[in-house]
Amino acid sequence: MNKLFYIFLFFFCLNAFGQDSLSVNKTDTTVVAQKFSEKDILIDTTKIKSLSFPDYKKKYNDPDFNYETKVKEKSAWERFKEWLAYWYNKIFSIGNEGASKTAIELILKILAVIIILIVIYLIVKAIMNDEGRWVFGKPSDKKVIHYDEIEKNLHLVDFEKLIKEAVKTGESRLVIRYYYLWLLKKLAAKEIIEWDAEKTNSDYLYEIKNEKLRNDFAYLSYLYNYIWYGEFELEEETLSKAIQSFEKTIKTL
Repeated sequence: MNKLFYIFLFFFCLNAFGQDSLSVNKTDTTVVAQKFSEKDILIDTTKIKSLSFPDYKKKYNDPDFNYETKVKEKSAWERFKEWLAYWYNKIFSIGNEGASKTAIELILKILAVIIILIVIYLIVKAIMNDEGRWVFGKPSDKKVIHYDEIEKNLHLVDFEKLIKEAVKTGESRLVIRYYYLWLLKKLAAKEIIEWDAEKTNSDYLYEIKNEKLRNDFAYLSYLYNYIWYGEFELEEETLSKAIQSFEKTIKTL
């Protein structure tokens, strides 16, 4: 009985307290509404200045600010070296990709050095032979490109044919050169002299025993030295007289 009384009393007090609270809140809201009106609302008329941000892409275009890693595309040469390294590794069973690449790099460098040396050798060889003298020599040297070969094979050369070709091209000095070599060929064939490319005109002169032939040879040697080595260009009349002198002596052999 007492317990029922206390429970009834608890709910009664709780209900009374709740009504008082609602009445107070309602009263407060009414008071606030009566105290403030629409005229009391302040409107902010301050002008707002717009701000602009700088172009950060231009400011931060340094590679240090680039956080995107781009894989560099391999060139054809790099792919070729990787292909060589792959087969090198496969053939010799090295088992180390890095070692194979290093070996291929070394082999390619050695091959490059060998190729460069071969090219240098060919250039030097071209400079040292007759063709090289034609490239770097005087204009008159252009006519002596094959003279060494002619002198080495003097007994096989058809000088009459060479002389006709030189006359057609108007190379008067070359005509005299061929006549002189033709004379030496005839003297050697008759065993009057002993042909040697290293001998001088004076050496041949002392070998000739016939006095008249020696005098003729001395005169023809003078013409040859003066015209050929002196680079003396002949007029038509002078060339004709020189040719007649050479042919006269050659016919006597």
